[in-house]
Amino acid sequence: MRNKNETISKDMRMSDLILNNPLNILILERFEIALGFNDKSIEDICKNTINVEVFLTILNLYNNSPYSTISNFNHEDIQLIIQFLKNSHKYYLLEKYPEISDNIELMIKTNNDPEVIMVKRFFEEYKNEVAEHINYENDISFPYILNLFKAGLDNGNIKELSMYSINDFKKHHDDIEDKLTDLKNLLIKYLPQKKDKKARRKILIDLFELEHDLRIHTEIENKILIPQSERIENIIKNKTRG
Repeated sequence: MRNKNETISKDMRMSDLILNNPLNILILERFEIALGFNDKSIEDICKNTINVEVFLTILNLYNNSPYSTISNFNHEDIQLIIQFLKNSHKYYLLEKYPEISDNIELMIKTNNDPEVIMVKRFFEEYKNEVAEHINYENDISFPYILNLFKAGLDNGNIKELSMYSINDFKKHHDDIEDKLTDLKNLLIKYLPQKKDKKARRKILIDLFELEHDLRIHTEIENKILIPQSERIENIIKNKTRG
């Protein structure tokens, strides 16, 4: 069993990741790594498929483990990170949010207090905000970042640089997990429990799991994607000035 906060290394068996923390299945799915690895190490599984440094950086973030990675990621690494983030978006929109919505409906069936309807309305508004946030990243920020790194790779310019910058992403980049705290407090502190114990428990467990997932999602963008993009922007701007 891995000690808490111990760094996950490339020599660790991939199967032990799941045995130590089943939520790591989500990380593997987003990297499109299928189960069934026997006793192969992380390095063996990643070989010829994905950069093990990218995998370990994100994996250690999700497991609250310290990890010092390479300072600069290249164009292929950024493509991999963005694909991971887009797969996370799909998980939120197609799996986790519908699952929470279904359990809210079950809670309403067993507790018809007006406040329970407020929970549903609050969560629906939150989902709409998240969908807007995700669409902005998928349609505007991520394509710009990919073009930015391609321009850096080709030692060229990028037309969008005068119309958009990573600073615009930072301004639009709010923490989409903040409202989950309000919803958790409503369910734990203020809404009297009746016959909705089972549904409420499922909702709360999902909210805590989702909150952690979203926090790391934001950290990946803040600690990797944004600084790396600013680095390439500055390189291109300096070349343009020259």
